[in-house]
Amino acid sequence: MITWRSIARTFQRHHAPLRAQVRQLSLLEHHSHNLLKEVRHPFTQPNSNAYTTQFKLPVPRGFLVTTPEQAKQVVSVLNGPSMIKAQVLAGGRGKGKFNSDGQSGVRLVESHATNMLGYYLTTAQTPQDGLRVDSLYIYKAVSIAQEFYFAMTFDRQRTSPVLLISSAGGTNIEANVDNLHKLYFGLSTGITDEIDAYIQAELGFSDTEMKDIHRILVQMVKLFKEKDATLLELNPLVRSGEGEFVCLDAKFGFDDMARYRQKELFGLEERSPEQEEEHQLAELGLNYVRLEGNIGNIVNGAGLAMATNDLISLHGGKCANFLDVGGSTTKEALSRAFRILKNDERIRGILINIYGGIVRCDMIAEAIVAAAAEMGGFKCPVVVRLQGTNSEKGLKLIEQSELENLVVEPEFEKAAQRIVEETPKFE
Repeated sequence: MITWRSIARTFQRHHAPLRAQVRQLSLLEHHSHNLLKEVRHPFTQPNSNAYTTQFKLPVPRGFLVTTPEQAKQVVSVLNGPSMIKAQVLAGGRGKGKFNSDGQSGVRLVESHATNMLGYYLTTAQTPQDGLRVDSLYIYKAVSIAQEFYFAMTFDRQRTSPVLLISSAGGTNIEANVDNLHKLYFGLSTGITDEIDAYIQAELGFSDTEMKDIHRILVQMVKLFKEKDATLLELNPLVRSGEGEFVCLDAKFGFDDMARYRQKELFGLEERSPEQEEEHQLAELGLNYVRLEGNIGNIVNGAGLAMATNDLISLHGGKCANFLDVGGSTTKEALSRAFRILKNDERIRGILINIYGGIVRCDMIAEAIVAAAAEMGGFKCPVVVRLQGTNSEKGLKLIEQSELENLVVEPEFEKAAQRIVEETPKFE
């Protein structure tokens, strides 16, 4: 059976990078730190202690700021060496560069926040022009004696949660992936004595250190289970110069199907402009896959989407997206979807390819006409193919509308060829 999950996997393997409708909750670093210690009432002022803890995983004391004045106040309160980190949804901040002073997105607090707030940070994972930084996370610096990697996720083949550990944490983990220790455990049994003994033998922790490590692991399991996590990654978990273990950074993945149980958690979701586009479409009940071309597609069904992409590619075109209207969409949802596609500056042509079964072609046609009226007509070429339930009625509605820049092509392959021919190329 072809699904949108399988489409995402197929294009990730064989085509340009995409962002699939099966979204992953993305948390900024300050949210991750708060989750590790479970802050019920986040800090509003640096001197505030109005919070309660649940998971109590050790993190540095830190605060979120949005102005240089707040940054100065936080540094005064922390009263010691501090780290300042740009809060953007992108990795590689430490090696990135601001367009203001050329420095990175992770630096000692001696650097001025005025050179970070309101400026753009470019990393290996951001768009070419970078991402605007509107908030900073400042926390007390930790002297690092050693970095470790601790993570929990699921092994789908063994249908079991698995603990991944390494004595080479931080950026070193990328070169030591093959040396990760894998320890399988049960969510009901948690961290057993056998797991503790293995970790202590392999990583060389003392008995005193192992007590702290055991407590951290127990709390990780609790968080992993209670928050419906699919990934909990502490990287690095460091041993400080004073012998304390501290979580400096964390990465999470959560079960998207648990949104109804984790409303507070998913309410923290931060979205890039591209993700906001997906979010709006998901709220309409529409499936969306973003690609890297310039031809927008509105289809119904994952299989038809795959075939549409293949034919457009065969004739020399590149798809900008797939938008699946499914079988129960409304005219209002489709009209809004058209407006969203209109705002995508990459799109220079649109193919509407509908095979009516549950969804009626006349309803699709009504939505096309209504969207065109609201937008003052289509500004780019639009090719429409309607087959199936009420297709003749739908085609008649489109013909009577006399819309400019819109043509009807009943044959599938000719429709794909026509939109490639009609779509202006990138300059």
